[in-house]
Amino acid sequence: MERQPISREGYDKIREEIRNLEEVDMPAVTERIKVAREEGDLKENAEYHAAREQQGYLQAKINQLKSKLAGCYIVEKSDMPKDIVAFGARVTVKDLRDDMEEAYELVGPGEEDYSGDVMKILTSSPIAQALLGKKVGEKLEVDIPAGKLRLEIMAIENT
Repeated sequence: MERQPISREGYDKIREEIRNLEEVDMPAVTERIKVAREEGDLKENAEYHAAREQQGYLQAKINQLKSKLAGCYIVEKSDMPKDIVAFGARVTVKDLRDDMEEAYELVGPGEEDYSGDVMKILTSSPIAQALLGKKVGEKLEVDIPAGKLRLEIMAIENT
């Protein structure tokens, strides 16, 4: 798997989520298991089984987040080139099919957000991959599930 760029803020956000899961949520579930275990017969103890299931879910989430961070490297957005599409850039594109404009910001894992005026898309997504390295005025085609997307880069803004 190729390593992906991530901003310091995105990295810190995921680290904080891991810390909270390990230091707050997991001890709380461990205590629930302990209390439920003290109630005796574990075969018919619904609280015990629910807490064990929750513990498994939390551990899986922690492992997933740690794996996500392991596959990333921190990039300072200010170090990125200003005249081409790069990690952290906000790119305004025009769809050549209907002349509608959309804005994308190229982000790392855990930072994606598809709501709002500017869609924050992963640098590993097909659209971001097609945009990377391009300049204002360049046209490109992107294969998406609905067919081919034909875009022209209207503006590049580095955040």
